[in-house]
Amino acid sequence: MFETGSAAPAMVLEDTTGQDVRIPDHQGAVLLYFMRSTSCPICNRHVQDLVSTAAGVRVLIAVPEDREKAAAWKAKRGIPFPVLTGRRDSPHEMIGLSRKVFGSMQQSGSVLIDADGVIRHAHGATLPTNSYDKKGIIAAIAALHAPA
Repeated sequence: MFETGSAAPAMVLEDTTGQDVRIPDHQGAVLLYFMRSTSCPICNRHVQDLVSTAAGVRVLIAVPEDREKAAAWKAKRGIPFPVLTGRRDSPHEMIGLSRKVFGSMQQSGSVLIDADGVIRHAHGATLPTNSYDKKGIIAAIAALHAPA
């Protein structure tokens, strides 16, 4: 998992339309939320909560499923954010969120990257109930917008 204060490594993900999404892209702050799976009810609640929690930053949702499944989930749920998949590896593997508990539990979490490409928040967990650090996300976003 990434370290807060370090530079975000360059990653190229793919959205549900097949377009490349480069992270960081230096077009403002971005919050990446890594879901355990699109079928996880807890992760789905977290995505809905991000609508109000992550105001002022661009939100991207990373899922371990392929592009077709990701697109179907996005449409069915009316997800207002871009949904990303990996081109070869899963987005989760790219940042060190692996499968734990005998390979059956995909870790999930969040990463906030500022406009300069610096990681301002990084949190991950094996259990989906622990992977969404709402207070940490809110504090990190507030710090981005605080006067210098």
